[in-house]
Amino acid sequence: MGYLISETTREERERIVAESLGNIEANCDGCMPGLAEMYQDYIDGKKELRQINMEFCAGYVKGDDMPGRTGCGMMP
Repeated sequence: MGYLISETTREERERIVAESLGNIEANCDGCMPGLAEMYQDYIDGKKELRQINMEFCAGYVKGDDMPGRTGCGMMP
């Protein structure tokens, strides 16, 4: 089975996300609902998993490595 939007149905994509995240109802630290929402565009067939993950990771790129970025704001 593939993971691309063109290779899956909406129901399969929902299952892929649910299985990948584990028990999203057990949001003991409050972050699981946000993770589930992050992948909604994949479930809806709007963005591939790779694109969503790359966008998420871009937030962790050091400012010097990416023009226009000033860093995460955590370091002086």
